[in-house]
Amino acid sequence: MLRFTVNNQPVEYRLDPATPLLWALRDASNLTGTKYGCGTGQCGACTVDIDGQARRSCRVPIGTIEGAYVTTIEGLSRERNHPLQLAFLAEAVPQCGFCIPGMIMAASVLLKRNADPSEAQIREAMTNLCRCGVYPRLVEAIQRAGRATRGEEVIPAGARPGIDPADAARVVPALVARP
Repeated sequence: MLRFTVNNQPVEYRLDPATPLLWALRDASNLTGTKYGCGTGQCGACTVDIDGQARRSCRVPIGTIEGAYVTTIEGLSRERNHPLQLAFLAEAVPQCGFCIPGMIMAASVLLKRNADPSEAQIREAMTNLCRCGVYPRLVEAIQRAGRATRGEEVIPAGARPGIDPADAARVVPALVARP
């Protein structure tokens, strides 16, 4: 049995050691924030933090990370208030949103190593692909998150994503059938 820590929780997987970490996370642990993109490690949609390194989880067999610490987008901040999450929203980085969890995880590793990265350092570290082309806003968001991490800026929390259940289904009196 394979044991490692996922989002600060010890986990034991009863899977084939050759199973890619991506599928262990998504299928066995129901952590679906880590996305399947290309399956070849090129796109970065599946990026997670493994022992302080941004790694493409589709290319990491779980048998190779026994005892490791893995952080996924779900483990970054349960309240969705990590400086990167706030900066990505404030700078309107997400469009379709598919690549965003992998980008945030790659950026979180970068900011752990360097809380004040230059544009060139960001472009070198961020090898994730985005079909929507969010790269200019991505650079500003990472720099803004760096300023927040250093205590130089406060990024206001935006509205939480989703629909208020009270607004999801309302009875409109004019549309109610009358007997």
